[in-house]
Amino acid sequence: MDLRGKLAVVTGGSDGIGRHICLKLAAAGCGVAILGRNADRLATVEAETLAAGAPKAAGLVCDMTDPSAIASVAATLPTRLGAPDILVNNAGIWHRTGPLDTIPEDMVEQTIRTNLTGTIQLTRALLPDLRKRDEAAVLNVISKSGVVAQAGQSVYTATKYGMRGFTDVLKSDEAETGVRIAGLYQSGTNTGMFAKAGEDVPNHIFTEPDDLADVVVFMLSRPPKLWMHEVRVEL
Repeated sequence: MDLRGKLAVVTGGSDGIGRHICLKLAAAGCGVAILGRNADRLATVEAETLAAGAPKAAGLVCDMTDPSAIASVAATLPTRLGAPDILVNNAGIWHRTGPLDTIPEDMVEQTIRTNLTGTIQLTRALLPDLRKRDEAAVLNVISKSGVVAQAGQSVYTATKYGMRGFTDVLKSDEAETGVRIAGLYQSGTNTGMFAKAGEDVPNHIFTEPDDLADVVVFMLSRPPKLWMHEVRVEL
């Protein structure tokens, strides 16, 4: 796909991996709709994205745990920026590791809604417009926890295994529509995700988000006769 002039929607775009994806897509000539919860951070990334070369960009406040917020963003997007060509489902949160009964109930719910339910709802809302484009793609940034079960990650891993299944079925469902589907299964990434959950991990040994964003742009920019359905990134 030639990314110049395309419009990409990036969830979790105001921080971490998502911010770097927005900047890399902008440098490739994409317009970017940046979805996130924090209006101040969104405004900063919007400015950075425009400076990086995006022909258009907007930070859109959207809580992925709120179905009404997702529906509102999906409804206003065409008039705000135009119809999307690309959806990068990147938003995700981490819960502190431990046995299932040590994970607070509200964190269980928040993790499932953010990592899985909200992604399904947004994808469902945008698919009709994506199908109308000459070229379109949905790329799900999932995590290696979608293919590897690790102790203490019961709820997080459940959401990521769910995302893997969601991605695989979308590939089949959209095979004849022209909407290409891909899953990215990355190892630990050097972002603030773990710290936000109060987890002390050696972030410095993990993949840099800027490098991972390069992988996203590479996957999306393959020519029409070449598509990477699944990519795994290991340390």
